[in-house]
Amino acid sequence: MNPWLIELSAAAAFSGAVVSYAAVDPHAQLFGATVRYTAAPQKLAITFDDGPNPAITPRLLDLLDRYDAKATFFLVGRFVQECPALTTEISARGHVLGNHTQAHPNLLWLSPREVRSQLQRCHDALREATGASATYFRPPFGLRNPWVVSTARELGMQTVMWTLLPGDWQDKPLERLTARMQPVATNARDAAQRQSGDILCLHDGGHRQLNSDRTRTLAALEYWFPLWRDAGLEFVTIGEAANNPAN
Repeated sequence: MNPWLIELSAAAAFSGAVVSYAAVDPHAQLFGATVRYTAAPQKLAITFDDGPNPAITPRLLDLLDRYDAKATFFLVGRFVQECPALTTEISARGHVLGNHTQAHPNLLWLSPREVRSQLQRCHDALREATGASATYFRPPFGLRNPWVVSTARELGMQTVMWTLLPGDWQDKPLERLTARMQPVATNARDAAQRQSGDILCLHDGGHRQLNSDRTRTLAALEYWFPLWRDAGLEFVTIGEAANNPAN
């Protein structure tokens, strides 16, 4: 085989791997700076995607109140438009509202114009419901192409990823979800060896429709909240957790 073709194939494979990493890995920064950790090991930022969800979000807000926990909710614009009062209540209870696009598409395959439309429409929905625009954005599925992060920045938002994604949207036993949230406690125990804290990505809704069942998420948090509190963790919003533009 022609050596030049071998080298070309190898280069193409390497380039493809780099692009895949940049698009998918929550720690990748090649397509733009993102918030990936909290600024201190004892600060836990709990985030929720795909709401607001009338079936779960009100119960979740009561649970957060019980533990004096503040969180960040990345909301889908079309659900905000259907549930403006619930959106306002999330904010009124001291939580941060983030942009999770208008309809939760895979942004990886969208053009710059389409990406901007998804972010802008959710931006507008949040402003219409609450009078304020979001300053944080999370891409659906965590997927980015070269213009996602820059578009969010042009709209005045930092892009937020995560350190832990336990998969609470999956139809799996509660015990599995609870076990997959164990690293939060482990990391709290090892705080002296760490310089940053966790961003936990959970879901209070489902992106396909309202009223998705997220009772397992509630139950897992019911189990872990007292243990995290006893471990000395502080439950903070992304705004409180990220002292720098990207961590």
